[in-house]
Amino acid sequence: MENIVSVAIGAGFALVGVVFGAWFSARRQDRLWMRDQKLKAGVGFTTAASQLIDYLRHTQLGDGGVGANELVGRMQEARSALYLLCSEDTVALADALARRVWRSRPSEGAAEARAEHRETLDLLRRFTQQLRQEIART
Repeated sequence: MENIVSVAIGAGFALVGVVFGAWFSARRQDRLWMRDQKLKAGVGFTTAASQLIDYLRHTQLGDGGVGANELVGRMQEARSALYLLCSEDTVALADALARRVWRSRPSEGAAEARAEHRETLDLLRRFTQQLRQEIART
């Protein structure tokens, strides 16, 4: 009788260990999936925004044809994913960057254009740093 109780207690502890291990593993997989999704959305948004910034330095958005429209679509798609996955701080920076990029137009003065471009790139850097921090916390 004593052996049966010992075996039952040991089996109970083993079962609890298996359940806890499965839960812990599933939770880790969820975190890794979330991290991967944030990374993909961030890379897509940053890439499209960077390409659109470079494009708009030289032309108007309406003059761009399919290339500019495709970049805007990719940026918007990635931004939508960021809305679903990321914190409010990251989303706010993505919104600010998107608005800034969409307002970008070639300007008459070289100094004005350089200043605007520096400000846009600074916003892109701040977004990238915020996203890195968020991904690291995930």
